[in-house]
Amino acid sequence: MTSREKILRAVAQNQPALLPLPEVPPFQQDTSELSGRFTEVAVAIGARVFRVMDYGEVAQVLRQNFLPSHRIISAIPELAGFAEATPLQDAHRHQLATVDLAVAAAHFGVAENGAVWLTEEQMGVRVLPFITQHLAVVLPVKQILPLMPDAYARIGQAAYGYGVFIAGPSKTADIEQSLVLGAHGPRTMTVFLID
Repeated sequence: MTSREKILRAVAQNQPALLPLPEVPPFQQDTSELSGRFTEVAVAIGARVFRVMDYGEVAQVLRQNFLPSHRIISAIPELAGFAEATPLQDAHRHQLATVDLAVAAAHFGVAENGAVWLTEEQMGVRVLPFITQHLAVVLPVKQILPLMPDAYARIGQAAYGYGVFIAGPSKTADIEQSLVLGAHGPRTMTVFLID
């Protein structure tokens, strides 16, 4: 028996017993409290949040911030007149390098950390929320969950090929503790909470 085999056998024999995961007590809040908490956290991490009634208001806010000359791609059919449709295959990802704004709908959001859950179904192309200069996400208020364990329970029961939690614009901090937004992805993130 080699030294490697002896070490691996010793490690395998000395594994602690598996313990069940701790129970996470349910955390109940009404929708208005969850949307308020989500907004508070999302703004604190650099996102902008707007409460809107419909997709017309989403387009109105975006028109105030983006010019017709900007390249805007939307994976939301309700915004088809405002933006070009998202390519549905990764073969088109090289064409996304010039996107100024990408708009997608989230499955749900998490009040605890201001994150939204997107799958390839909403993005069209996986790279879209990372290659765009600005990202806008539409999130139904009723789809805000309190905590990450609630989110994991939901995505654990769903079928998807690719999914990602996104919280705020991209950011990094160097050794000098200087926070830089938009360093390696979207420079801004806007979340539209839709009733």
